[in-house]
Amino acid sequence: CHSARFCHLDPMKISQASILISPGYGAVQDDHWCQRWARQMSTAQTIQHDDMTNPRREDWVTDIVKAVEAAERPVVLVGHSLGCIAIAHAAPVLPKGKVAGAFLVAPSDWDRKDIVPGFDDHDFAPIPRERLPFPVQLVASRNDPYCDFAKSLDLTADWGAKLIDAGDAGHINVESGQGPWPEGLTAFALFMKTL
Repeated sequence: CHSARFCHLDPMKISQASILISPGYGAVQDDHWCQRWARQMSTAQTIQHDDMTNPRREDWVTDIVKAVEAAERPVVLVGHSLGCIAIAHAAPVLPKGKVAGAFLVAPSDWDRKDIVPGFDDHDFAPIPRERLPFPVQLVASRNDPYCDFAKSLDLTADWGAKLIDAGDAGHINVESGQGPWPEGLTAFALFMKTL
């Protein structure tokens, strides 16, 4: 562009991006907002992992990298819970310039020994603290049983993210009454406009 007067970037539309959803630990229920978004958005898909209840960092990172590599549009990552942590682990090895941004919801604190009772043999700790190489919006709840709000604030700062304080919204999942989560869809649409 030769003239700054006429130079501007149009906000990215959801239909112009590959929305890749990285779900959390365990089986994802059909009425979880992650699954709803995958059904509602024509360019969205859930990143598939072979083992959702015995996750391994290398496997989940590889699945995210492959999904990003296969995408035909600029990628916007959406993560929930462990999916956020997996995205942070994957960030350094993702194809450069292909990810336009990440919308991370209720990251779970996998630095905690008791994050999943009976499943201490995981390799997602320590949580990466390096700044992520793309714009990030982080949504955190003040009473999330899987992550103290103070830890979410630390991750927000370390990752170079912008924070949405969701108030007392639990883990922002079906159990906490956030199945459809229309506020999240609105926040995501606003985030897309910033990309």
